[in-house]
Amino acid sequence: MPSGLRALLYLLTLLYLVLGLILFVVPAKAAGSFAWSVSPMVTMTIGAWCLGNAWGGFVAVKRSQWASALGVTVYFTCFGLLQAAVLFQFHQRLALGHPLAWLYVLALAVNCVFAVAAIVAWLRGGSAVVVPVGRPFSILESGLTVVFILVVSFLGFYGLLATPGMRGLNATIFPEVLSPFTLRSFGAFYLSIALGVVPLLLTRGVGNLLNHGYASYGALVFITVAALAFIGRFDFAHRPTQFIYIGIYVLVGAVVGVYLLRYGTGRDQKPRIAGHP
Repeated sequence: MPSGLRALLYLLTLLYLVLGLILFVVPAKAAGSFAWSVSPMVTMTIGAWCLGNAWGGFVAVKRSQWASALGVTVYFTCFGLLQAAVLFQFHQRLALGHPLAWLYVLALAVNCVFAVAAIVAWLRGGSAVVVPVGRPFSILESGLTVVFILVVSFLGFYGLLATPGMRGLNATIFPEVLSPFTLRSFGAFYLSIALGVVPLLLTRGVGNLLNHGYASYGALVFITVAALAFIGRFDFAHRPTQFIYIGIYVLVGAVVGVYLLRYGTGRDQKPRIAGHP
């Protein structure tokens, strides 16, 4: 990874850490100062995204080779551009009267600069950017990766394209009714996650998978904690489909966690030489 891109990632990691801590630790107070109208639960959830971003950025910076950081770099690129597009779409609803709101806008602005720099670096790097690490994927690993991309992409596109009243939007999965602004932001987040995993199908190396799983694990943990902090908002008795929201994070977290415990975090995996297994 070029040094300039690493420097931007350092800055982006710091911005997301500060923003995430505020939103995650004091969501009730931060909700009234955010960039648009959100509930404390949504505020803490967005804070969890930001803390997950900070963790992923930290891992990518420490493991700065493209082989270890490609998936995270793609995720950050998509997250910044998609979230900025959502802000532009709903710019008339932005509330920029508090420094916290400007901090969010600043983080996305730096993220977009990072995205442009990353695209330029990929174009210059060519095939050298896609470096397989570790043994090739098994059929099961390939299948699970494809299923994950398809499911999370569906959630992302649904959040970006759904209109009020459509199935799953009236607190039947997430325990609150989301505004169109918030719904689009959720959709951008999920689609970014899915697109960040796509490079793993290009490298098809278990080491790449482990590195990406480790870098993404913070988001799984923080989002689950945010959901549990507002467990009282869930009505599992009358809306059992709300189990899906927590259940999917717990399931993915458990699978990835077991995989990381069994095979490691990818740090010691070696790039695979072309023509060799």
